[in-house]
Amino acid sequence: MYIAPKLQRIALRYPRLFQHEPPYMARKLIIFGNGLGMALDPTHFSLDRALAEIWYRPNFLTDIHKQLVERCLQRQGPPAGEHELDTLHQAITYCKALAQIGEGNVHWLTEDGLSFPEITATYIHKVATKLHNYDEGLPQIFENALVEFVKTTRTHIATLNYDKLLYNSFIDNDIFSGYDGYLVDGMLGHGFSSAALERKYDRRFGYYLHLHGSPLFINQGENVLKLSRSQLTVDRDEPSQHIVLTHIKRKPSVIAASNVLSTYWDYLQFALFESEEIILFGYSGLDIHLNMLIRPYLTSKPLRVVEWSGAGEQNARETYWRSLLGRAVIVTRLDNITDFIDW
Repeated sequence: MYIAPKLQRIALRYPRLFQHEPPYMARKLIIFGNGLGMALDPTHFSLDRALAEIWYRPNFLTDIHKQLVERCLQRQGPPAGEHELDTLHQAITYCKALAQIGEGNVHWLTEDGLSFPEITATYIHKVATKLHNYDEGLPQIFENALVEFVKTTRTHIATLNYDKLLYNSFIDNDIFSGYDGYLVDGMLGHGFSSAALERKYDRRFGYYLHLHGSPLFINQGENVLKLSRSQLTVDRDEPSQHIVLTHIKRKPSVIAASNVLSTYWDYLQFALFESEEIILFGYSGLDIHLNMLIRPYLTSKPLRVVEWSGAGEQNARETYWRSLLGRAVIVTRLDNITDFIDW
């Protein structure tokens, strides 16, 4: 099998992926962004709202921890979106580095400084949990069309979101069933294993890739486990290392620091390689690292964007996406993107 140069590193790391020609299926890759949740409940899925609610949560952040965050923001109050998290990310990195320098009882940092990375990671985890725990589901017609399409084609699903809209639907509709499922995410009973993403024994499954992580992922010793849906509440204090909630330019470093997330991004490249079409659904286009990964594949694969009509007029949006992806793509604009069923 011919392996393109950009995939050779992945072929060396995961040789089983490229041992045989993949069975022909009309397999696609659908990448979901926050527009899916915003189409259903823009109040609940507002990141600003979640950041504020956890900030003001009783008996969580101390006044000193809040003041340290506010110094990074250079203003009072909670962060108001990922764009404000750049300096905070740098401060956490510096605290971790200083905490590792030297030995004994003398530290560069105060107790609050030493605990700052962990409490901030816990804050981010609670924010992601708040977004995750949404009581409603997908509209039935939308869900039925997507589930049927995934079962028929084993289409790859990648999500940039922390919610459980797709996750719940795929569990309830038997798309996930361990190694025998239509889609797999590498999570087994004992934790994450990249080997569980390799197709063996003539399996044809697609991949479910949490590109920006999930609040369900927690560290337990050397393993990364996935909580059950009932175990995840905002009362849980979890300093997660597997959530990419930070400034855009810091996201690649968070991904690289997580074995789980970096593996998902490796498999995203394979999903791009073997899919016959790419669909960006409810994605803003703001993640530069994702756009750069997609661009080389557009010389041989069509791409469709499905987005909210309120984002702008047709010509302006086509120009916007051409500037991001380097070539013209099909842009479908809808008043409510959950009306889309033409997968």
